[in-house]
Amino acid sequence: MMDLSETDIRLPMLVYVSREKRPGYDHNKKAGAMNALVRASAVMSNGAFILNLDCDHYIYNSRAVREGMCFMMDRGGEDICYIQFPQRFEGIDPSDRYANHNTVFFDGNMRALDGLQGPVYVGTGCLFRRFALYGFDPPSITDYSKRSVPSVDVDDAEMQQRSLTAADFDDELDPNLLPKRFGNSAALSESIPVAEFQGRPLADHPAVKYGRRPGALVVPRPPSTRPRSPRPFPSFLAGKRTRCSTQLFLILNGVIRYGRYEDKTEWGDRVGWIYGSVTEDVVTGYRMHNRGWHSVYCITKRDAFRGSAPINLTDRLHQVLRWATGSVEIFFSRNNALLATRRLKILQRVAYLNVGIYPFTSVFLLVYCFLPALSLFSGQFIVQNLSVTFLIYLLTITITLIGLAILEVRWSGVGLEEWWRNEQFWLISGTSAHLYAVVQGLLKVMAGIEISFTLTAKASTDENDDIYADLYLVKWTSLMIPPITIMMVNLISIAFGFARTIYSEIPQWSKLMGGAFFSFWVLAHLYPFAKGLMGRRGKTPTIVFVWSGLIAITLSLLWVAISPPRPSGSTAAAGGGFQFP
Repeated sequence: MMDLSETDIRLPMLVYVSREKRPGYDHNKKAGAMNALVRASAVMSNGAFILNLDCDHYIYNSRAVREGMCFMMDRGGEDICYIQFPQRFEGIDPSDRYANHNTVFFDGNMRALDGLQGPVYVGTGCLFRRFALYGFDPPSITDYSKRSVPSVDVDDAEMQQRSLTAADFDDELDPNLLPKRFGNSAALSESIPVAEFQGRPLADHPAVKYGRRPGALVVPRPPSTRPRSPRPFPSFLAGKRTRCSTQLFLILNGVIRYGRYEDKTEWGDRVGWIYGSVTEDVVTGYRMHNRGWHSVYCITKRDAFRGSAPINLTDRLHQVLRWATGSVEIFFSRNNALLATRRLKILQRVAYLNVGIYPFTSVFLLVYCFLPALSLFSGQFIVQNLSVTFLIYLLTITITLIGLAILEVRWSGVGLEEWWRNEQFWLISGTSAHLYAVVQGLLKVMAGIEISFTLTAKASTDENDDIYADLYLVKWTSLMIPPITIMMVNLISIAFGFARTIYSEIPQWSKLMGGAFFSFWVLAHLYPFAKGLMGRRGKTPTIVFVWSGLIAITLSLLWVAISPPRPSGSTAAAGGGFQFP
């Protein structure tokens, strides 16, 4: 028998929490899991800051969390809701065929947003202020300085040892009023004012307007312990009884039970991670910025966190499809930046508007990819009359775009190869995943129809010792049909235009060179996609060849049936068709 009545048997602060998933309740995937963890950690440790990492990421810099906290605890940092770190990946092929590093976004776009109201939340590698996750306004909006603050005599030793709470500064943080918003857990409601006050910077300087005074929070939060047993218990139960606090366990069980606890509360609506979107991370960050909070982009000398990314073509396309589908949902929801409050800055509003609009550019991109082929098929250049004015406009726009690209690359430090890989995958994803996301999002929003894209054929590799073996796997998906169609159309059009020019009575090489140049430019962007279809050593799935053949035959028969019109002022041999001698 062992008497552990005097033993500290608190529940350890590092635990694995598994939330409840009940039939008939939507558990809201990652957002629901994160909200359960927020409530559990509030009852256990109630830290003022929360670090969010995906399961495939790990800490690579032990000082990263401290560097992030410095932004929030520094003077003027009371309005910062989260610190976003860049994502760095391992296990990616040296050429980064599918732009998995995404350096243009993380080293260019995110750094630019840091000069506005702050970077968007990307779902991992982020340090949050707990109070901001609870859906409250920043101190600059609430303006605690106008509220009545109890006078404290700093010379009084008893008052110096008193642990002040945020309720002393803000009446809205009264624990008696919080259950209507956060649920019926008294422990959770009591932890919210404490977390807010602990997250304030120390008011040791007049510049710190909303800080906490010296002498506050010098007493640590008392531990949550279970009632002591009046009698000893067998030694074989000592381990379990030591590791578990019954009282704390019951509280945790109550706040984690998703189906019952979140009913008639604001969890997922205004509090915590926001529900209702595939990209809950973007929506959660948007809601904070819309309330007036700011965020900071922190790039450390040594990578803060590292993770893994899908290097397979099909997996990468499905990842982009999920992001783009979430963006379409955001565009048609109340989270559209056009409906934002005045607290969201104008340029930040434009940035969030771009998040919801970019999938729709796939429609125009698809047209642009087919225009060179149509020019070669019809014998007409994209622009009918090439005047000096048109050439000047074209040259001016081209030089401007090239200059902007050079400035962005030099400012962000992105290499030329990385920039080119990003351009290539932008066209690949724009003509496949983004296009499907628009269709899928419109069907879901307007008709309530959800479409799932499944993987079928798969060509495996026998080289298990190759760390890049997954790169050469070819898994067929319907997302590949539009890019394959674009490649086949442009290849056939080049052959068609070349043959027609050779056998025509009056060869028009200028039109051929113009159309062929733009067709080759489209094919150059699709080169990584074509290389991904080939797999390794001829292990391309048969379905790829079948689809390519069907598309080629369909286009040929369609062109013969249409019998395109001949160019004006040309003979039959030099027009839309040609005859072999």
